[in-house]
Amino acid sequence: MPEIKVTPLGAGQDVGRSCILVSIGGKNIMLDCGMHMGYNDDRRFPDFSYITQNGRLTDFLDCVIISHFHLDHCGALPYMSEMVGYDGPIYMTHPTKAICPILLEDFRKITVDKKGETNFFTSQMIKDCMKKVIPLNLHQTVQVDDELEIKAYYAGHVLGAAMVHIKVGSESVVYTVSVNKFALCHSGAAWIDKCRPDILISESTYATTIRDSKRCRERDFLKKVHETIERGGKVLIPVFALGRAQELCILLETFWERMNLKAPIYFSTGLTEKANHYYKLFITWTNQKIRKTFVQRNMFEFKHIKAFDRSYADNPGPMVVFATPGMLHAGQSLQIFKKWAGNDKNMVIMPGYCVQGTIGHKILNGQRKLEMEGRSTLDVKLQVEYMSFSAHADAKGIMQLIRMAEPRNMLLVHGEAAKMEFLKGKIEQEFNCYMPANGETVAVTTNPSVPVDISLNLLKREMTLGGPLPDPKKPRTMHGTLIMKENLVSSEQALKELGLNEHQLRFTCRVQLQDPHSDSDTLHRIYTHLKSVLKDYTIQHLPDGTVMVESIVIKVSSSAEDANAKVLLLSWSYQDEDLGSYLSSLLKKGLPT
Repeated sequence: MPEIKVTPLGAGQDVGRSCILVSIGGKNIMLDCGMHMGYNDDRRFPDFSYITQNGRLTDFLDCVIISHFHLDHCGALPYMSEMVGYDGPIYMTHPTKAICPILLEDFRKITVDKKGETNFFTSQMIKDCMKKVIPLNLHQTVQVDDELEIKAYYAGHVLGAAMVHIKVGSESVVYTVSVNKFALCHSGAAWIDKCRPDILISESTYATTIRDSKRCRERDFLKKVHETIERGGKVLIPVFALGRAQELCILLETFWERMNLKAPIYFSTGLTEKANHYYKLFITWTNQKIRKTFVQRNMFEFKHIKAFDRSYADNPGPMVVFATPGMLHAGQSLQIFKKWAGNDKNMVIMPGYCVQGTIGHKILNGQRKLEMEGRSTLDVKLQVEYMSFSAHADAKGIMQLIRMAEPRNMLLVHGEAAKMEFLKGKIEQEFNCYMPANGETVAVTTNPSVPVDISLNLLKREMTLGGPLPDPKKPRTMHGTLIMKENLVSSEQALKELGLNEHQLRFTCRVQLQDPHSDSDTLHRIYTHLKSVLKDYTIQHLPDGTVMVESIVIKVSSSAEDANAKVLLLSWSYQDEDLGSYLSSLLKKGLPT
């Protein structure tokens, strides 16, 4: 039986470094190619040696699909294509193609120019990698080759995020990032057809979480910021430059305007201008409220939020600073955190998930003494708050997506093992569910159907032979010859078109029967018996001394060894194999006296 194989090279029972290898219908597809923010060595990249120990990946992959621009989903792309070697097509949406190289270059600067790391991709490699990208439009079916087709759906996770439906013949897989089932301030809610794929592969970052309503979270966030500002403290909000950052900026901008607050709000420069530029450029990817407001003013042009200079971190008095990156693992957010950590008036609000190994993950788990670079320690006295404005779906959102798509099987990635186990238990009440670790392969057997056209002559013949056409809910067997890449036609038509003579295949069977009568009398008794048993079949007693039931011929001869024994010879064509088997079993039981 055909099967679909799925192997995580990253994000298997882990968060970060998303990279899923799917083998379907003889095609190999890589879904995402991310890096792990918690590592600074080779472990930050997926293990591509699983695909091939030496040689380029082009020979082993039919295409690569990137779901969105977060670095844990696209961060290893230049390393994979330019350093390991891949020249095939890379698919992503237009916004992802625009934003991806900016984030990659920003991360390269931090890693290579500031930290001095080697064995990392260069600026030129990023450019060369992006030349291989083919942009996707939503709901457009793209034919990768003669057999493989892909279709993107709106995911609402971040700007340009997409769910992807992959199809080869009648086999299909849907891959989704943690979709937003509900609209954010800046993006709309996710949606997908009831496509009933063989496997739905979904992230499960918040697998055990059912979050409060969005409005409650927004109110709590604004309250915490306001209280800290009122007591003269500073608020640090570590964010990634796109997505969540824009949502929180819109929230604070509106609140500051309403409350007439004077404390400055800053956003670390660099990526912000470019980020907001792309939100303006791809305004059709945002939600309806922003598109409507866009006519009067652009919601990404802020009156109260100014560009941040690193010298402002030492200024006295209250302030709010959005700084990148979002997990406090490097960059400006970490520098500001070091300066403000010693004052208990200050607060850091973590608005999203932090992977293990990052400073963000450590402080959220209550660590108050941090070992920094150069073996120095940092005492954390400021208040630490976690408020999930993550664009990842919670357990409820994932279950809603499953009911929307109605998959035959479910496969979870990008989550912590213990939390995934909880969600897996819930899903298994309705669907088969898998959660493979990195390097572990799940094989799911499929039952593909092959659609064929049937010739009109064959249909007409079936109607005359077997009454009305079969009910779709109660199918019946039709005998014909399938000519590859053509129609299903009757055997006679196929022989005629191919210029062949028909070869008759018949089965024979010998049955020993105790009967003292003459051969002709025994044959007549068989005819009478079968007429009484097989009322719906055509039974004939022919002059040549045979009985015929449909295509089955029955002859009688006396046994040479025993005068009272008869030998019955049954012969039938392959079409009547079931009936022939039934008759031989029936006659073995003997004739009624």
